[in-house]
Amino acid sequence: MTKHELKVFLDEKVIQYNNPQFLDTDPIQIPHLFIKKEDIEISAFLTATIAWGNRKSIINNSHKLMELMGHSPHDFVLNHNDDDLDNLANFVHRTFNGNDLKYFIQSLKNIYSNHNGLEGIFTEYQEKTSLQPSIAKFKELFFELPFEQRTTKHVSDPLKGSAAKRINMFLRWMVRDASTHVDFGLWKNIDPSKLSCPLDVHSGNVARKLGLLKRKQNDAKALAELDKNLRKLDPKDPVKYDYALFGLGVFEKF
Repeated sequence: MTKHELKVFLDEKVIQYNNPQFLDTDPIQIPHLFIKKEDIEISAFLTATIAWGNRKSIINNSHKLMELMGHSPHDFVLNHNDDDLDNLANFVHRTFNGNDLKYFIQSLKNIYSNHNGLEGIFTEYQEKTSLQPSIAKFKELFFELPFEQRTTKHVSDPLKGSAAKRINMFLRWMVRDASTHVDFGLWKNIDPSKLSCPLDVHSGNVARKLGLLKRKQNDAKALAELDKNLRKLDPKDPVKYDYALFGLGVFEKF
């Protein structure tokens, strides 16, 4: 395909998959349960954190997470006590366990109490063309409380070579506009042009087949290559193509 033909093809796939029907099979349905901004942010962040593996399991365990927080994640984060944290002890999703979850809740309280919330961190530390350095800064602030070393693996760091798929997905949810009723468009002071594609096995394989990505590993260097090529197709909203790449991979076995 020529560049024009590729853009037309992918734009059609974006329209096909960037719609509310997508919610039925995607973890983004969890933050759509809420109306309050902070509830949406926190539920989205926690859901994105465990978004690897079987999608049905991700959604089921995310629902369990919301139940453990009384379906009021912001209130739970700010006002939990030791007994509330103890109730989280048996939660598990793959290698993310109750101890990890307890730390995440305590750290989120610190972030909302002392760092102007999740939006505040990513807005303050964004750079001119990228959010990847802000993800690294977020990890630094997220682990400023006493922590177990094992918990650090659940927050990626692009400056250490990670494609940071789950945090980039979370950022897509928060920043891209809500006109199609999929993403939320909650964070108005971050331009969608700075977003990076949530690079995983599916989107990576499709991107390689379409000539958008040559690097074989799904790491930070691959993400930079893919970002560069997606921004050529749409410099204002490059991450809309996440829907096309993911949909082609998961639903069409492209």
